[in-house]
Amino acid sequence: MSVKIIFNCLKVSVVLIFLLNFQAVLAQSDFTAIDRKLEESKKELGGNAAVLVYKDGKQVYQKIMGKEFNIKTQVPISYSSEWLTAALVMCYVDQGKISLDDKISTYIPIFTKYAKGYITIRDCLSHLTGIEAEHTRSLFGKKKYENLEEEVNEFASKREIESNPGLLFNHSNIGLVLAARVLEIVTKRSFEQLMQEKITRPLMMRNTSFSSFNAVNPSSGAVSTAYDYIIFLNMLLNKGMYNNKRILSEKAVAEMQKIRTTAQMIGYAPKEMVGYNYGFGEWILSTDTNGNASALACPGFSGTWPMIDLCRGYTCVIFTKGDLKEEKTAIYSDIKKIIDGQIGGTCN
Repeated sequence: MSVKIIFNCLKVSVVLIFLLNFQAVLAQSDFTAIDRKLEESKKELGGNAAVLVYKDGKQVYQKIMGKEFNIKTQVPISYSSEWLTAALVMCYVDQGKISLDDKISTYIPIFTKYAKGYITIRDCLSHLTGIEAEHTRSLFGKKKYENLEEEVNEFASKREIESNPGLLFNHSNIGLVLAARVLEIVTKRSFEQLMQEKITRPLMMRNTSFSSFNAVNPSSGAVSTAYDYIIFLNMLLNKGMYNNKRILSEKAVAEMQKIRTTAQMIGYAPKEMVGYNYGFGEWILSTDTNGNASALACPGFSGTWPMIDLCRGYTCVIFTKGDLKEEKTAIYSDIKKIIDGQIGGTCN
C-alpha cells in the first residue's frame, strides 16, 4: 500500500471519528422535558410560542406551539429592543465616531442648560442617567413625539434630576433614546437607517424593524422574530462575528457584558428582573466565581425572552404573544434549567 493511500485512509478515519463523536454528543441531549413544560404551560403562554436553542452555532432544539405561530412570526419585542440598540451604539464606538465617556451635552447642548451636562453615553446604555423617568409596560412606549429630537429635548427641559449620573439605576426608555439621538446627530441619518446598515442587514434579520408612524422608539419599539433574534444572539456569543464577518469587535461585546450596577444602585427595575444587575442593554442572570457575567438576558414585556449562556456556550429565544408576567418568567427559568442540564458543563 502506497504512502498516499495510507495518508488518505488516515484522513477518512479522522473524519469518521469526529462525526461519530459529534453524533454521540447530540444523542446525549434530550429536550423532551421542554416539550412537556411548554405543553403544561400552554395557557400561561397564551397558546403560542416559538422556542429555539443553538449550541456552537447549530440548532439543537426547536418547538412551535400555536397554529398561526412559527419562528418567523413577527411580534413586538418591547424592551428586548434594548440589546439591539446597545449593539448599534457600540458599532460607532468601535469606529471611533463616539466614546462611551462622551457627554451627551457635547452633541445636545440643551442638556447643559438644564444642569444635565455630565451624563455620558456610558450612563445612557446602563440606565444610569439620573433623570426622573415614567415607568410603562407599553409594548411600544410613548407615541406623542414626532421624532427623537423632540423627545430628548423634553427629557432635558421637563424631567428632574433624581441623582448624579452613574449612581442610580432607573430602568426606562430615557438612556437608550438619548444614545440613539446622539447617533443621529453624529451621522446625520435616522436611527432606523443606522440599525439597518449596521445590525439587521449584515445579520440578514429581514423581519426585524424599528419602523413607526411616530417617533422611533430605540428602547422598546422593535418588532422581530425568533429566527432573527437568535442570529443576533449567536453573533454576540461568537464575540461579534457572523458568517466570517465582523459586526462588533470583541472589546465591544465584552464592554456590553460588564456588570454596571450593584444591588444598592437599583432604584427601579421591572418586578420580573428584581435581584439582577445590568450591563449595556442586557441583564446579568448569573456570574462566575470571578464576578463576571456567565448568563445574560433581555426580556421584553411582550413575552419575549432572548438569552445567552456564556459558560455553556448556547443561545436561546422564547417568543410568545401577550404580556410578560411573573408566571411566564418562572416558566422561562425552568426551561433554562432543563437546557443547562442537557447541555451540561461545569460553570464556575
